[in-house]
Amino acid sequence: MTELAELVLTPDERARGTGVDSVLFEMDWTGEEEPGTLAAFVAERVRAFGAQPAGVDTGVVQRAAGADPTLGRGDLPIRQLDHLSEVLAPLGCTLAVRDDGTDRYAVLVMLTGGQPPTGLTHRGLPVRAWGSPPDETLVSLDCPGCGEMLVWQLPATRSLADEHCDCGAALFDAAGRPLPDVTLHD
Repeated sequence: MTELAELVLTPDERARGTGVDSVLFEMDWTGEEEPGTLAAFVAERVRAFGAQPAGVDTGVVQRAAGADPTLGRGDLPIRQLDHLSEVLAPLGCTLAVRDDGTDRYAVLVMLTGGQPPTGLTHRGLPVRAWGSPPDETLVSLDCPGCGEMLVWQLPATRSLADEHCDCGAALFDAAGRPLPDVTLHD
């Protein structure tokens, strides 16, 4: 099994005892605190691996987003991460995120040279290539019967087929789709 440190740290960084946390970029779900910091972080990591970070820029994404009237709050970071993931692939790098269950993106750049590995963790939390399906899904809603907020953290392979609230209100059909009076939280 590949260790995360082998993929995100250079041999020199590992020899100096540099930790994975020092090469982790955290960004709120609504975006960067300062425009360009995500791209600068990614470019710095690519250079650390000895590659030239040509195209590692999110300015083009920010300009396109500025002209998009349908852009919602939280959409820009996703577009930036999608763009950077595509730019990194030809450089032998993979953009990765640590799924920590918060409203932040914990971003890492992995030197993979090909197919990104699976089964990686950091501090006991899963790390996956950006764009790959998460191992777990978070589902939350307000019960239409009693108004109670309900939350499930499910393995990606499990559905909420025929799930009911404790008050008895039906929430999902036999295929796991929310019933018409049920609205899931984004």
